[in-house]
Amino acid sequence: MPLLVNGARVDLARPMGDMIRAHPHLEEKAKLLRSQPAQIVEPKGLLYVQQREFAVTTPKDGSVSILGSDDATTCHIVVLRHTGSGATCLTHCDGSDTEAEVSLIMSSVKSFSNSTGCGRLEVHLVGGFNDDRQLSQKLTNQLLRAFDLQPEDVHLVTFCVTELNDREEQDIHFPIIYGIAVNVKTAEIFPATFPVKGPDENLRSAHILTGAPLTNIYDAKTEQLRIGPYFWGPFPHVDFWLEQDDAQILQNLSTSPLAEPPHFVSHIRSTLTFLKEHPFPSRSLFPDRKPRIYKKNEEGLWEQVCSDKI
Repeated sequence: MPLLVNGARVDLARPMGDMIRAHPHLEEKAKLLRSQPAQIVEPKGLLYVQQREFAVTTPKDGSVSILGSDDATTCHIVVLRHTGSGATCLTHCDGSDTEAEVSLIMSSVKSFSNSTGCGRLEVHLVGGFNDDRQLSQKLTNQLLRAFDLQPEDVHLVTFCVTELNDREEQDIHFPIIYGIAVNVKTAEIFPATFPVKGPDENLRSAHILTGAPLTNIYDAKTEQLRIGPYFWGPFPHVDFWLEQDDAQILQNLSTSPLAEPPHFVSHIRSTLTFLKEHPFPSRSLFPDRKPRIYKKNEEGLWEQVCSDKI
């Protein structure tokens, strides 16, 4: 069944502007979301999701109450929720394989919702802006099309993407919202920033930079964050990239150099340094071929646990 707004199928043959005009409440909701200042979300109870990762959990989770992601410029952050079970998935999509990614997150939410007769699937899309290369627009269209292809009804509830998330300053376009969080218990979605993006931030970023597919990082049944095992070979020209100045890194390793957050270059340098230090993670990071497993401790922070204790 198709993608629906207010019970009616979205006409994807029409330009996005027509769709927005046909459903003014979506524009109003986007305006309301944009007007909220970004909340700083501390690590307690948080599961941070990086680009090309996803996580799904339910309100029964005793460890995680907030799912969140940020640093999205042309990327989109997607929240898919089943109103009956409360099962909630958050993912950070970059357009690498949108149709397969949407199928994956649909399956993950449905796996927690099969026994629930009531409720519906609702999707919230946030991110992107009017970038010069129109990558945001392309990703918006891909996501709408992918949800429309699903066998189940999916209700589009929040649509704060591309032109609805754009601001202009001295002829340069920027996203208004770079990051969001969802409260798994209350279903509230709000703009957010995250001082701590771990654990294993560099390892997870390296996994993305080496071309990883969308990866599930959380097991809600055991309330464990599972990182890896990840494998890659030596990163091409890593020394060359580490020798480049900030402007070169920004210009060549970003989809939107003028709109990146200020820490983008330092983050890329840190990831490249990690890749240089670990050209063969099968030897240095995952010699036993087992994931790095974390659980929340009594303070609500991630703590690594030995796999033989599980």
